[in-house]
Amino acid sequence: MDAHNATFYPREATILAAACACIFSVVGVVGNLITTVALLMHPKLRGHVTTMFVLSLCVSDLLFCSINLPLTANRFIRQQWGLGEKLCQMFAFVFYGNEAVSLLSMVAITINRYTLIAYYDMYTQIYTSTKIWIQLLLIWVVSFGLMVPPLLGVWGQLGFDPKTFSCTILPKNSKSPKKYLFVFGFALPCLVIIVSYSCIYWRVRESKRKLEGRSKLSGQTAKEKEEDSRLTTLMLTIFLCFLACFLPLMIMNVADDGITYPWLHIIASILAWASSVINPLIYAATNRQYRAAYGNLLKFCKNNPVARRTTWGSRTVGQSSNSPQYGEKEKRNHHKEPARL
Repeated sequence: MDAHNATFYPREATILAAACACIFSVVGVVGNLITTVALLMHPKLRGHVTTMFVLSLCVSDLLFCSINLPLTANRFIRQQWGLGEKLCQMFAFVFYGNEAVSLLSMVAITINRYTLIAYYDMYTQIYTSTKIWIQLLLIWVVSFGLMVPPLLGVWGQLGFDPKTFSCTILPKNSKSPKKYLFVFGFALPCLVIIVSYSCIYWRVRESKRKLEGRSKLSGQTAKEKEEDSRLTTLMLTIFLCFLACFLPLMIMNVADDGITYPWLHIIASILAWASSVINPLIYAATNRQYRAAYGNLLKFCKNNPVARRTTWGSRTVGQSSNSPQYGEKEKRNHHKEPARL
């Protein structure tokens, strides 16, 4: 490593970064794996449209925690990469691709929330099973597709940066897509999410004023409205935490490209890694349905026959208005008492 070109992080900073990467890797793999299994096993949440996008988020975080974080811990411990050029390129490809998947999944969740509130009568037509899978496919293809030009060396390149002993997006022939990817892959999706949640807020506020005292809004029962409101709040919390975790790193990468303040870069990186770990904690802390899903999984793991039959075999549990099949099942179950959250 050339001492004239390299920026050496303080050893204390690299040890802290390596320790955090190791801890986040273990906690993130366990947390996101448990969340994925719990959601798939819960009969009510399994039918939610939003759950499909949450699972996309969980899989993305699971890949990041199981692939990127262990390699990150290795490079901070050794203060070098040392695993070859090809693996370095794939590391950057998976890192930035996963970040895009997380953000675009949140965009899809936000648009889903707004559609439910603003266009409830058309909701089941817009969010059919086929259309949901097409959206999920587009999220992953677009996210990793953005990284193909630098991976192939067509626009910038993926490689080793000796200043930070990291694998990242580098300029090629004085051209780099890094700032363009920041705008279109981070800033623009964040703007869409902020605008969408603002529209949701004003729509709900306006509806409450006009329909205060009534039990229904656009065909929704009061119980459904309460459930959807809680879920919208949960997804807004997820986005705000993601923004708080990733924004410092984005700011440091743009404002201090020369690594003048290495400690701030380390802290910003640690915050960004934490975004892949905190979501399961938020689910458990803020939403009763998700806590119920974790509880069902725990009961199943304890080999409780009653819990196992309830988890896998129930056919009477009501579905939220988020389910693509909600309209048909609601008609059949019109006289049944809805399941408790």
